[in-house]
Amino acid sequence: MSTGESRWSAEQVLALAPDAASRKAGAKLAAPGPWSDTGAGRGAVWGQCKGSGSRPYRTVVDVAGGSAPGYRCSCPSRKFPCKHALGLLLLWSEGAEAVPDAPGSVPEWAESWLDGRREREGRELRKAAAARDGERAAAPADPRAARRRAEQRAARIAAGATELERRLEDLLRGGLAGVEQSGYAVWEETAKRMVDAQAPGLAARVRELGSIPGSGAGWPSRMVEECALLHLLGRGFLGIDGLPEPLAATVRSRVGLTVESAEVLADRDAVVRDDWLVLGQHDGEDGRLTTRRVWLYGLRTGRPALLLSFGAAGRAPELTLPIGSSVDADLAYHPGARALRAVLGERHAAPEPGGVPPGVGVHDALAAYGAALCGDPWLEGWPVILADVVPVPVGEGWQLADAEGDSALPVAVTEATRSRMWRLAAVSGGGPVTVFGECGPRGFTPYTVWSKRAIPLTVADVGGGAA
Repeated sequence: MSTGESRWSAEQVLALAPDAASRKAGAKLAAPGPWSDTGAGRGAVWGQCKGSGSRPYRTVVDVAGGSAPGYRCSCPSRKFPCKHALGLLLLWSEGAEAVPDAPGSVPEWAESWLDGRREREGRELRKAAAARDGERAAAPADPRAARRRAEQRAARIAAGATELERRLEDLLRGGLAGVEQSGYAVWEETAKRMVDAQAPGLAARVRELGSIPGSGAGWPSRMVEECALLHLLGRGFLGIDGLPEPLAATVRSRVGLTVESAEVLADRDAVVRDDWLVLGQHDGEDGRLTTRRVWLYGLRTGRPALLLSFGAAGRAPELTLPIGSSVDADLAYHPGARALRAVLGERHAAPEPGGVPPGVGVHDALAAYGAALCGDPWLEGWPVILADVVPVPVGEGWQLADAEGDSALPVAVTEATRSRMWRLAAVSGGGPVTVFGECGPRGFTPYTVWSKRAIPLTVADVGGGAA
Protein backbone atom coordinates (compact mmCIF):
# COMPACT_ATOMS: atom_id res chain seq x y z
CA MET A 1 0.00 0.00 0.00
CA SER A 2 1.09 3.56 -0.52
CA THR A 3 1.48 5.67 2.56
CA GLY A 4 1.09 8.89 0.64
CA GLU A 5 -2.48 9.53 1.85
CA SER A 6 -1.79 8.91 5.53
CA ARG A 7 1.45 10.74 6.30
CA TRP A 8 1.68 12.01 9.84
CA SER A 9 2.26 15.60 10.86
CA ALA A 10 5.49 16.75 12.50
CA GLU A 11 3.62 17.12 15.80
CA GLN A 12 2.45 13.52 15.63
CA VAL A 13 6.00 12.33 14.99
CA LEU A 14 7.49 14.40 17.81
CA ALA A 15 4.88 13.02 20.20
CA LEU A 16 6.47 9.57 19.71
CA ALA A 17 9.87 10.68 21.04
CA PRO A 18 10.95 9.09 24.34
CA ASP A 19 12.46 12.35 25.65
CA ALA A 20 13.35 15.95 24.80
CA ALA A 21 16.91 15.06 23.75
CA SER A 22 15.58 12.58 21.17
CA ARG A 23 13.18 15.21 19.81
CA LYS A 24 16.02 17.70 19.36
CA ALA A 25 18.36 15.16 17.78
CA GLY A 26 15.64 13.81 15.49
CA ALA A 27 14.74 17.31 14.30
CA LYS A 28 18.37 17.85 13.22
CA LEU A 29 18.12 14.78 10.98
CA ALA A 30 14.87 15.91 9.34
CA ALA A 31 16.66 17.08 6.19
CA PRO A 32 17.55 15.30 2.93
CA GLY A 33 21.31 15.80 3.39
CA PRO A 34 22.23 12.74 5.51
CA TRP A 35 19.64 10.44 3.91
CA SER A 36 19.79 8.18 0.89
CA ASP A 37 17.61 5.44 -0.63
CA THR A 38 14.50 6.68 1.17
CA GLY A 39 11.03 5.46 0.31
CA ALA A 40 7.56 4.68 1.61
CA GLY A 41 5.28 1.75 0.89
CA ARG A 42 3.67 -1.37 2.34
CA GLY A 43 2.76 0.70 5.40
CA ALA A 44 6.44 1.44 6.11
CA VAL A 45 9.08 4.14 5.68
CA TRP A 46 12.78 3.37 5.14
CA GLY A 47 16.08 5.03 4.41
CA GLN A 48 19.83 5.05 5.08
CA CYS A 49 21.34 7.79 7.23
CA LYS A 50 25.01 8.78 7.08
CA GLY A 51 26.62 8.57 10.51
CA SER A 52 30.09 8.76 11.98
CA GLY A 53 31.07 5.33 10.67
CA SER A 54 31.85 4.16 7.16
CA ARG A 55 28.45 2.50 6.71
CA PRO A 56 25.17 4.40 6.89
CA TYR A 57 22.56 3.41 9.46
CA ARG A 58 19.69 1.45 7.96
CA THR A 59 16.37 2.66 9.39
CA VAL A 60 12.86 1.32 8.81
CA VAL A 61 9.60 2.22 10.56
CA ASP A 62 6.41 0.16 10.40
CA VAL A 63 3.76 2.91 10.46
CA ALA A 64 0.95 0.38 10.01
CA GLY A 65 1.95 -1.90 12.89
CA GLY A 66 -0.73 -4.09 14.41
CA SER A 67 -0.70 -2.59 17.92
CA ALA A 68 1.77 0.30 17.60
CA PRO A 69 4.44 1.62 15.23
CA GLY A 70 7.56 -0.53 15.04
CA TYR A 71 11.16 0.64 14.63
CA ARG A 72 14.37 -0.97 13.39
CA CYS A 73 17.69 0.85 13.07
CA SER A 74 21.23 -0.48 12.83
CA CYS A 75 22.50 2.27 15.15
CA PRO A 76 23.53 1.29 18.71
CA SER A 77 20.95 3.50 20.46
CA ARG A 78 18.72 1.87 23.07
CA LYS A 79 15.99 4.47 22.71
CA PHE A 80 12.80 3.61 20.83
CA PRO A 81 12.31 5.35 18.53
CA CYS A 82 15.92 6.47 18.06
CA LYS A 83 16.87 9.85 16.56
CA HIS A 84 17.28 8.30 13.09
CA ALA A 85 13.73 6.91 13.12
CA LEU A 86 12.38 10.28 14.29
CA GLY A 87 14.37 12.16 11.66
CA LEU A 88 13.16 9.80 8.92
CA LEU A 89 9.54 10.17 10.01
CA LEU A 90 9.84 13.97 10.15
CA LEU A 91 11.28 13.95 6.64
CA TRP A 92 8.45 11.63 5.49
CA SER A 93 5.88 14.00 7.03
CA GLU A 94 7.00 16.73 4.61
CA GLY A 95 5.53 14.86 1.64
CA ALA A 96 6.40 12.72 -1.37
CA GLU A 97 9.07 15.16 -2.58
CA ALA A 98 11.09 14.48 0.57
CA VAL A 99 10.40 10.73 0.83
CA PRO A 100 8.83 9.30 -2.35
CA ASP A 101 6.13 6.64 -2.41
CA ALA A 102 7.78 3.44 -3.65
CA PRO A 103 5.57 0.48 -2.67
CA GLY A 104 7.23 -1.77 -5.24
CA SER A 105 10.82 -0.91 -4.31
CA VAL A 106 11.16 -1.94 -0.69
CA PRO A 107 14.84 -2.87 -0.11
CA GLU A 108 15.52 -6.45 0.96
CA TRP A 109 16.86 -5.48 4.41
CA ALA A 110 13.69 -3.52 5.18
CA GLU A 111 11.32 -6.07 3.64
CA SER A 112 12.79 -8.99 5.59
CA TRP A 113 12.34 -7.12 8.88
CA LEU A 114 8.79 -6.10 7.97
CA ASP A 115 7.85 -9.67 7.01
CA GLY A 116 9.27 -11.02 10.26
CA ARG A 117 7.58 -8.37 12.39
CA ARG A 118 4.16 -8.86 10.81
CA GLU A 119 4.47 -12.62 11.01
CA ARG A 120 5.18 -12.29 14.75
CA GLU A 121 2.24 -9.93 15.18
CA GLY A 122 -0.01 -12.43 13.43
CA ARG A 123 1.19 -15.23 15.72
CA GLU A 124 0.63 -13.08 18.80
CA LEU A 125 -2.88 -12.15 17.70
CA ARG A 126 -3.72 -15.81 17.02
CA LYS A 127 -2.22 -16.82 20.36
CA ALA A 128 -4.22 -14.14 22.18
CA ALA A 129 -7.42 -15.22 20.44
CA ALA A 130 -6.74 -18.86 21.32
CA ALA A 131 -6.05 -17.87 24.93
CA ARG A 132 -9.34 -15.99 25.13
CA ASP A 133 -11.20 -18.93 23.64
CA GLY A 134 -9.48 -21.27 26.09
CA GLU A 135 -10.35 -19.06 29.06
CA ARG A 136 -13.98 -19.03 28.05
CA ALA A 137 -14.07 -22.78 27.47
CA ALA A 138 -12.15 -23.97 30.52
CA ALA A 139 -12.94 -23.47 34.19
CA PRO A 140 -10.11 -22.36 36.52
CA ALA A 141 -7.79 -25.18 37.52
CA ASP A 142 -8.64 -24.74 41.19
CA PRO A 143 -11.48 -22.24 41.66
CA ARG A 144 -11.64 -22.85 45.42
CA ALA A 145 -7.95 -21.96 45.84
CA ALA A 146 -8.38 -18.83 43.71
CA ARG A 147 -11.44 -17.81 45.72
CA ARG A 148 -9.57 -18.42 48.97
CA ARG A 149 -6.66 -16.22 47.86
CA ALA A 150 -9.06 -13.47 46.85
CA GLU A 151 -10.81 -13.66 50.21
CA GLN A 152 -7.49 -13.51 52.07
CA ARG A 153 -6.40 -10.42 50.16
CA ALA A 154 -9.77 -8.76 50.70
CA ALA A 155 -9.43 -9.41 54.44
CA ARG A 156 -5.96 -7.82 54.48
CA ILE A 157 -7.21 -4.77 52.61
CA ALA A 158 -10.14 -4.45 54.99
CA ALA A 159 -7.73 -4.56 57.94
CA GLY A 160 -5.62 -1.86 56.27
CA ALA A 161 -8.69 0.30 55.61
CA THR A 162 -9.75 -0.05 59.25
CA GLU A 163 -6.29 1.02 60.45
CA LEU A 164 -6.33 3.95 58.03
CA GLU A 165 -9.70 5.08 59.40
CA ARG A 166 -8.21 5.21 62.91
CA ARG A 167 -5.23 7.25 61.70
CA LEU A 168 -7.48 9.73 59.91
CA GLU A 169 -9.57 10.09 63.07
CA ASP A 170 -6.41 10.79 65.10
CA LEU A 171 -5.29 13.36 62.55
CA LEU A 172 -8.54 15.29 62.57
CA ARG A 173 -9.02 14.97 66.32
CA GLY A 174 -5.61 16.54 66.90
CA GLY A 175 -6.25 19.26 64.31
CA LEU A 176 -4.20 20.32 61.29
CA ALA A 177 -1.93 22.73 63.16
CA GLY A 178 0.71 20.10 63.82
CA VAL A 179 0.61 18.48 60.38
CA GLU A 180 3.32 20.70 58.91
CA GLN A 181 5.69 19.96 61.80
CA SER A 182 5.14 16.19 61.74
CA GLY A 183 6.96 15.86 58.39
CA TYR A 184 6.57 13.34 55.61
CA ALA A 185 7.94 10.32 57.48
CA VAL A 186 4.67 9.58 59.28
CA TRP A 187 2.82 9.49 55.95
CA GLU A 188 5.41 7.24 54.35
CA GLU A 189 5.14 4.83 57.29
CA THR A 190 1.35 4.75 56.88
CA ALA A 191 1.70 4.20 53.13
CA LYS A 192 3.99 1.24 53.77
CA ARG A 193 1.33 -0.22 56.06
CA MET A 194 -1.14 0.02 53.18
CA VAL A 195 1.34 -1.71 50.86
CA ASP A 196 1.66 -4.50 53.44
CA ALA A 197 -2.13 -4.73 53.36
CA GLN A 198 -1.92 -5.22 49.54
CA ALA A 199 -3.81 -1.97 48.91
CA PRO A 200 -1.51 0.05 46.60
CA GLY A 201 -4.34 2.45 45.73
CA LEU A 202 -4.72 3.46 49.38
CA ALA A 203 -0.92 3.75 49.70
CA ALA A 204 -0.73 6.14 46.74
CA ARG A 205 -3.43 8.38 48.21
CA VAL A 206 -1.71 8.43 51.60
CA ARG A 207 1.52 9.58 49.94
CA GLU A 208 -0.44 12.35 48.20
CA LEU A 209 -1.72 13.46 51.60
CA GLY A 210 1.86 13.73 52.83
CA SER A 211 2.76 16.14 50.02
CA ILE A 212 -0.14 18.55 50.62
CA PRO A 213 1.28 20.54 53.60
CA GLY A 214 4.13 21.74 51.37
CA SER A 215 1.90 22.59 48.41
CA GLY A 216 1.47 26.28 49.18
CA ALA A 217 -1.35 28.57 50.25
CA GLY A 218 -4.69 26.96 50.93
CA TRP A 219 -3.22 23.56 51.83
CA PRO A 220 -5.46 23.00 54.91
CA SER A 221 -8.63 22.99 52.79
CA ARG A 222 -7.01 20.64 50.28
CA MET A 223 -5.94 18.38 53.15
CA VAL A 224 -9.50 18.16 54.46
CA GLU A 225 -10.82 17.45 50.95
CA GLU A 226 -8.35 14.61 50.39
CA CYS A 227 -8.94 13.18 53.87
CA ALA A 228 -12.67 13.10 53.10
CA LEU A 229 -12.11 11.27 49.82
CA LEU A 230 -9.76 8.79 51.49
CA HIS A 231 -12.29 8.21 54.27
CA LEU A 232 -15.02 7.66 51.67
CA LEU A 233 -12.87 5.13 49.83
CA GLY A 234 -12.02 3.23 53.02
CA ARG A 235 -15.65 3.12 54.15
CA GLY A 236 -16.69 2.11 50.65
CA PHE A 237 -14.41 -0.92 50.70
CA LEU A 238 -15.46 -1.91 54.23
CA GLY A 239 -19.09 -1.86 53.06
CA ILE A 240 -18.47 -3.12 49.53
CA ASP A 241 -20.97 -5.98 49.78
CA GLY A 242 -23.79 -3.45 49.99
CA LEU A 243 -22.76 -1.44 46.93
CA PRO A 244 -24.16 -1.80 43.40
CA GLU A 245 -21.74 -3.86 41.34
CA PRO A 246 -20.55 -1.01 39.03
CA LEU A 247 -19.71 1.16 42.05
CA ALA A 248 -18.17 -1.83 43.85
CA ALA A 249 -15.93 -2.42 40.82
CA THR A 250 -14.85 1.24 40.97
CA VAL A 251 -14.00 0.96 44.68
CA ARG A 252 -12.02 -2.23 44.10
CA SER A 253 -9.98 -0.59 41.34
CA ARG A 254 -9.32 2.51 43.47
CA VAL A 255 -7.91 0.52 46.38
CA GLY A 256 -5.70 -1.43 43.98
CA LEU A 257 -7.63 -4.58 43.06
CA THR A 258 -7.07 -4.40 39.31
CA VAL A 259 -8.29 -6.75 36.60
CA GLU A 260 -5.69 -8.25 34.26
CA SER A 261 -5.79 -7.03 30.65
CA ALA A 262 -6.27 -10.58 29.31
CA GLU A 263 -9.29 -11.04 31.58
CA VAL A 264 -10.79 -7.75 30.40
CA LEU A 265 -10.31 -8.71 26.74
CA ALA A 266 -11.78 -12.17 27.40
CA ASP A 267 -15.11 -10.55 28.35
CA ARG A 268 -16.65 -10.10 24.92
CA ASP A 269 -19.45 -7.96 26.37
CA ALA A 270 -16.83 -5.38 27.35
CA VAL A 271 -15.32 -5.18 23.83
CA VAL A 272 -16.28 -2.24 21.63
CA ARG A 273 -15.16 -1.90 18.00
CA ASP A 274 -15.00 1.63 16.66
CA ASP A 275 -12.91 4.08 14.72
CA TRP A 276 -10.95 5.52 17.65
CA LEU A 277 -9.59 9.03 17.25
CA VAL A 278 -6.35 9.52 19.23
CA LEU A 279 -7.03 12.69 21.22
CA GLY A 280 -3.89 13.11 23.28
CA GLN A 281 -0.98 11.55 25.14
CA HIS A 282 0.87 12.39 28.34
CA ASP A 283 3.80 10.73 30.09
CA GLY A 284 4.30 11.06 33.84
CA GLU A 285 7.08 9.77 36.08
CA ASP A 286 7.23 9.02 39.80
CA GLY A 287 10.96 8.22 39.85
CA ARG A 288 10.46 4.48 39.48
CA LEU A 289 7.91 4.15 36.69
CA THR A 290 6.88 6.00 33.56
CA THR A 291 3.13 6.00 32.97
CA ARG A 292 1.78 6.83 29.53
CA ARG A 293 -1.84 7.95 29.26
CA VAL A 294 -3.43 7.87 25.81
CA TRP A 295 -6.97 9.19 25.35
CA LEU A 296 -9.26 8.00 22.55
CA TYR A 297 -12.69 9.00 21.25
CA GLY A 298 -15.05 6.61 19.45
CA LEU A 299 -16.24 8.34 16.29
CA ARG A 300 -19.30 6.08 16.04
CA THR A 301 -20.11 5.43 19.70
CA GLY A 302 -19.08 8.83 21.07
CA ARG A 303 -17.38 7.07 24.01
CA PRO A 304 -14.11 8.26 25.54
CA ALA A 305 -11.42 5.78 26.51
CA LEU A 306 -8.13 5.90 28.40
CA LEU A 307 -5.25 3.53 27.67
CA LEU A 308 -2.44 3.13 30.21
CA SER A 309 1.03 1.83 29.43
CA PHE A 310 4.00 1.53 31.78
CA GLY A 311 7.77 1.52 31.42
CA ALA A 312 10.73 1.38 33.75
CA ALA A 313 12.09 4.75 34.84
CA GLY A 314 13.94 6.43 31.98
CA ARG A 315 12.37 4.20 29.32
CA ALA A 316 9.33 5.15 27.29
CA PRO A 317 6.35 2.77 27.46
CA GLU A 318 5.77 0.66 24.35
CA LEU A 319 2.24 1.87 23.54
CA THR A 320 2.49 4.58 20.88
CA LEU A 321 -0.38 5.91 18.76
CA PRO A 322 -0.04 9.02 16.58
CA ILE A 323 -2.07 11.90 18.00
CA GLY A 324 -4.77 12.98 15.58
CA SER A 325 -4.94 9.64 13.79
CA SER A 326 -7.96 7.33 13.65
CA VAL A 327 -7.62 3.61 14.36
CA ASP A 328 -10.20 0.91 13.58
CA ALA A 329 -9.73 -1.33 16.61
CA ASP A 330 -11.32 -3.30 19.43
CA LEU A 331 -11.23 -1.85 22.93
CA ALA A 332 -12.31 -3.64 26.10
CA TYR A 333 -13.39 -1.49 29.04
CA HIS A 334 -12.43 -2.23 32.61
CA PRO A 335 -15.49 -2.62 34.87
CA GLY A 336 -16.60 0.44 36.80
CA ALA A 337 -19.43 2.89 37.41
CA ARG A 338 -17.97 5.28 34.81
CA ALA A 339 -16.11 3.00 32.41
CA LEU A 340 -13.15 4.90 31.01
CA ARG A 341 -9.96 2.85 31.29
CA ALA A 342 -9.71 0.35 28.46
CA VAL A 343 -7.38 -2.23 26.92
CA LEU A 344 -6.39 -2.11 23.25
CA GLY A 345 -7.33 -5.31 21.45
CA GLU A 346 -7.12 -6.22 17.78
CA ARG A 347 -6.49 -3.47 15.26
CA HIS A 348 -8.36 -4.03 12.00
CA ALA A 349 -6.56 -1.46 9.84
CA ALA A 350 -3.60 0.87 9.82
CA PRO A 351 -3.99 4.32 11.41
CA GLU A 352 -5.47 6.92 9.11
CA PRO A 353 -5.50 10.71 9.42
CA GLY A 354 -8.37 11.82 11.64
CA GLY A 355 -10.36 15.01 11.44
CA VAL A 356 -11.41 17.50 14.08
CA PRO A 357 -13.44 15.72 16.79
CA PRO A 358 -16.92 16.92 17.74
CA GLY A 359 -16.82 19.04 20.88
CA VAL A 360 -19.12 20.60 23.43
CA GLY A 361 -19.44 23.95 25.14
CA VAL A 362 -18.23 24.84 28.62
CA HIS A 363 -21.59 24.13 30.31
CA ASP A 364 -21.86 20.66 28.76
CA ALA A 365 -18.23 19.89 29.62
CA LEU A 366 -18.84 20.72 33.29
CA ALA A 367 -22.04 18.68 33.26
CA ALA A 368 -20.15 15.66 31.88
CA TYR A 369 -17.48 16.04 34.56
CA GLY A 370 -20.13 16.31 37.27
CA ALA A 371 -21.92 13.19 36.04
CA ALA A 372 -18.62 11.29 36.03
CA LEU A 373 -17.91 12.37 39.62
CA CYS A 374 -21.27 10.96 40.71
CA GLY A 375 -20.11 7.50 39.66
CA ASP A 376 -16.46 7.88 40.71
CA PRO A 377 -15.78 10.59 43.33
CA TRP A 378 -12.05 9.77 43.23
CA LEU A 379 -11.59 10.82 39.59
CA GLU A 380 -8.50 12.92 38.99
CA GLY A 381 -9.90 14.15 35.69
CA TRP A 382 -12.49 13.48 33.02
CA PRO A 383 -11.70 13.86 29.29
CA VAL A 384 -13.67 16.49 27.41
CA ILE A 385 -13.44 18.07 23.96
CA LEU A 386 -14.20 21.79 24.00
CA ALA A 387 -15.47 23.25 20.72
CA ASP A 388 -15.15 26.89 19.66
CA VAL A 389 -13.31 28.18 22.71
CA VAL A 390 -10.89 31.10 22.91
CA PRO A 391 -7.88 31.21 25.28
CA VAL A 392 -8.09 34.30 27.48
CA PRO A 393 -5.39 35.40 29.98
CA VAL A 394 -6.82 36.32 33.39
CA GLY A 395 -4.38 37.66 35.96
CA GLU A 396 -1.61 35.08 36.31
CA GLY A 397 -3.77 32.31 34.85
CA TRP A 398 -5.89 31.47 31.81
CA GLN A 399 -9.46 30.67 30.90
CA LEU A 400 -11.03 28.96 27.90
CA ALA A 401 -14.08 31.02 27.02
CA ASP A 402 -16.97 30.12 24.72
CA ALA A 403 -16.76 32.06 21.48
CA GLU A 404 -20.00 33.86 22.44
CA GLY A 405 -18.31 34.97 25.67
CA ASP A 406 -21.13 33.91 28.01
CA SER A 407 -19.13 31.28 29.98
CA ALA A 408 -15.52 30.25 30.62
CA LEU A 409 -13.59 27.36 32.13
CA PRO A 410 -10.55 28.12 34.31
CA VAL A 411 -7.31 26.39 33.34
CA ALA A 412 -5.36 24.58 36.07
CA VAL A 413 -2.47 26.74 37.25
CA THR A 414 0.82 24.82 36.86
CA GLU A 415 4.11 25.48 35.09
CA ALA A 416 3.20 22.89 32.46
CA THR A 417 -0.21 24.40 31.68
CA ARG A 418 1.26 27.90 31.44
CA SER A 419 3.62 26.83 28.67
CA ARG A 420 0.84 24.91 26.95
CA MET A 421 -1.53 27.88 27.05
CA TRP A 422 0.96 30.21 25.37
CA ARG A 423 1.34 27.62 22.63
CA LEU A 424 -2.44 27.25 22.39
CA ALA A 425 -2.87 31.04 22.18
CA ALA A 426 -0.33 31.19 19.35
CA VAL A 427 -2.22 28.51 17.43
CA SER A 428 -5.63 30.12 17.95
CA GLY A 429 -4.50 33.64 17.03
CA GLY A 430 -7.37 34.94 19.14
CA GLY A 431 -9.97 32.91 17.28
CA PRO A 432 -12.07 29.92 18.39
CA VAL A 433 -10.44 26.47 18.32
CA THR A 434 -11.20 22.91 19.42
CA VAL A 435 -9.25 21.78 22.49
CA PHE A 436 -8.97 18.40 24.18
CA GLY A 437 -8.09 18.07 27.85
CA GLU A 438 -9.26 16.95 31.27
CA CYS A 439 -11.67 18.63 33.66
CA GLY A 440 -10.36 18.19 37.20
CA PRO A 441 -10.74 19.64 40.68
CA ARG A 442 -8.10 22.35 39.99
CA GLY A 443 -9.45 23.35 36.58
CA PHE A 444 -8.99 22.28 32.96
CA THR A 445 -5.71 20.73 31.77
CA PRO A 446 -5.21 21.07 27.98
CA TYR A 447 -3.40 18.44 25.91
CA THR A 448 -4.23 18.95 22.21
CA VAL A 449 -5.55 21.73 19.99
CA TRP A 450 -6.92 21.44 16.45
CA SER A 451 -6.17 23.98 13.77
CA LYS A 452 -6.78 22.06 10.53
CA ARG A 453 -4.81 19.22 12.18
CA ALA A 454 -4.08 17.99 15.69
CA ILE A 455 -1.27 19.82 17.50
CA PRO A 456 -0.11 18.21 20.76
CA LEU A 457 0.44 20.85 23.43
CA THR A 458 2.42 18.54 25.70
CA VAL A 459 5.42 18.62 23.34
CA ALA A 460 6.16 22.09 24.71
CA ASP A 461 6.38 20.78 28.29
CA VAL A 462 9.68 19.12 27.65
CA GLY A 463 11.49 21.54 25.45
CA GLY A 464 10.81 21.12 21.79
CA GLY A 465 8.26 20.61 19.11
CA ALA A 466 7.17 22.02 15.84
CA ALA A 467 4.74 24.87 15.83
